[in-house]
Amino acid sequence: MSSQTGASAHAVALANPWSVVPPLGNLDAYISAVNRLPLLTAEEEQDFARKLRNQGDLEAAGKLVLSHLRLVVSISRQYLGYGLPHGDLIQEGNVGLMKAVKRFDPDQGVRLVSYAMHWIKAEIHEYILKNWRMVKVATTKAQRKLFFNLRSMKQGFKADAAVADGTVHRDTLTESQIDTMARELNVKREEVIEMETRLSGGDVMLDPGPSDDGEDSFGPIAYLADAAQEPTALIESRQRDVLASDGISTALEELDPRSRRIVEERWLHVNDDGSGGMTLHELAAEYGVSAERIRQIEAAAMKKMRKALASYA
Repeated sequence: MSSQTGASAHAVALANPWSVVPPLGNLDAYISAVNRLPLLTAEEEQDFARKLRNQGDLEAAGKLVLSHLRLVVSISRQYLGYGLPHGDLIQEGNVGLMKAVKRFDPDQGVRLVSYAMHWIKAEIHEYILKNWRMVKVATTKAQRKLFFNLRSMKQGFKADAAVADGTVHRDTLTESQIDTMARELNVKREEVIEMETRLSGGDVMLDPGPSDDGEDSFGPIAYLADAAQEPTALIESRQRDVLASDGISTALEELDPRSRRIVEERWLHVNDDGSGGMTLHELAAEYGVSAERIRQIEAAAMKKMRKALASYA
């Protein structure tokens, strides 16, 4: 009686697999539902795959996908250590499963489960690499291999050491472990060190914003911002450059020859040894007046120049 009931449930689920999947519910309900979906026999799988390939039968494709949803759940559990939502990992794995079903060739002599594993893992890997960090930690094929093997190999090293002496070891790799990992993964030891450094550093918010007490939190944006490239600063810098060249020349033309020479000697002239121009007393001796008089002429000239510069700006 029970075998007849099981066969009947299998037939109902195969005819309408969604009948055992709840329309709403949490992740546990979804996992429980897909684990109740019937597995296809090799003959059924071949039949549905040929219908999809030869006739474009989407219903057959749906049955192939649904019967392998539990495989996606199983594979996705292997990647929970990256801190990403399990539901998202399953969703990305399902995308990989659908790609596998679309490309599956029933005449190759392999079961869909073996073929689909590659596509499911590839899609989950891509999702992890894009979302585990804001900044990409792996771009080349060798770096991707390092990324997904480094964590598991590190755990293996720590477990072996703990069994050997019963102590908890540090999280960083030793020189011998780096050499072993580089040799087994066929990469340079420098690449192992670089990936270890990338994985050990966490993401930092560029601009944390206000803290719980209402005060602005200090973040990298405070010291990474290039004030020199800020638009207002650029405009002001250009204005200073113009005033320091054309503006000064225009302002000097407003002075009489004596005042101009005094200003140039006091502020614009530089000797070959890097020292400044003439002193008040030297200019006073040249013009036969007191140093105080030279200072007064200089002050009046500077006032006149400031007025000319203001007009020029």
